[in-house]
Amino acid sequence: MSEAPEHRLKRLQMRSMRRGIKEMDLILSAYAEARLPQMDDAGLTLYDQMLNENDHDLYLWVSGQAEAPEKYAGLVSDIRGHLTEARG
Repeated sequence: MSEAPEHRLKRLQMRSMRRGIKEMDLILSAYAEARLPQMDDAGLTLYDQMLNENDHDLYLWVSGQAEAPEKYAGLVSDIRGHLTEARG
């Protein structure tokens, strides 16, 4: 059975704000609120897959301390861009 679009968005937003480390809670919940509603199905699927990654790895990728896997490079770049926009 397919997940309703509004339920999928809600689920991804909740997973974004209930991470393992507070920094990722803040970063991903702000990103999810701003960007997920405009994402297409493929983007949401990729984001959902990325949320299965370890929080410490995600933090290293988003903070630029480690290179994100090619699969997530564009998404991580967008998250970084959103951080920059939010700060500026």
